[in-house]
Amino acid sequence: MFIVMGANGHVGSVVARTLLERGEPVTVVTHDPDHGARWRDTGARVAVGDVRDAGSLRMVFVQGRRAFLLNPPADVATDTDAVERAGVANILAALEGARLEKVVAQSTAGAQRGERIGDLSVLWDLEEGLRRQPIPAAENRAAFYMSNWDTQLERVRETGKLSTLFPADLKLPMAAPEDMGRIAADRLMSGTDEVGVRYVEGPDRYAATDVAAAFARALGRPVTVEVVPRQDWRAAYRALGFSEAAADSFSRMTAASLDQGFDRIVDPIRGTVSLEAYIEALVARS
Repeated sequence: MFIVMGANGHVGSVVARTLLERGEPVTVVTHDPDHGARWRDTGARVAVGDVRDAGSLRMVFVQGRRAFLLNPPADVATDTDAVERAGVANILAALEGARLEKVVAQSTAGAQRGERIGDLSVLWDLEEGLRRQPIPAAENRAAFYMSNWDTQLERVRETGKLSTLFPADLKLPMAAPEDMGRIAADRLMSGTDEVGVRYVEGPDRYAATDVAAAFARALGRPVTVEVVPRQDWRAAYRALGFSEAAADSFSRMTAASLDQGFDRIVDPIRGTVSLEAYIEALVARS
């Protein structure tokens, strides 16, 4: 039995669907039984487990053979670092005594030790915790999700403006959730000696100008890029409903990513979904 966390999200849903398509038994984990209804129709089992409750997660993990681990993003109106660090601690505690033969965790490029730098430090804690426990663990690091652009679709459609905190022409290592989920499923099914950190990227790197061009083609209208200056990052996050603590963490994470660059990514597993194909499909679904 494969246990999949985050099956109602972008990456976890692809992991679960890919495993089911390959004829594997899957249990999806949800904190709300009603959220599992669509998975029952696919033949998956649904188990209730909450990242805020290590005991409930452990009860699910002990039923499985391998597990996909994903620490869910916290509500941006909260102190996201504090909430997500607590989630990591509970995931690690839930693995104790679970006797799984392998786990695959979704992490992030640039993961590093630190304080209040968002996922960079939170997911570093997850990676380090997995290294200290006995279950063979594989970690997939992806820098920038193509799905991060989803929330801008309506604004781009209405105003023709795309907002970014990065320089407009900076090429970023982006990956589509479809690729990340498929690659995670591949690693879940591989041998117990296929472990450690691997980076995941799409077929190419893309800048915000490329995203604007992809939206322009898909929407049939001109799209320009607006770069938010560094001194305005916190205010921009606050305007989106982020708490003061979350705005600070996300701004510091963005600064660390930008200042350190992405050259540390080594030998990535390449996906096949291009940015153009992703944006075209996003617009078509809307």
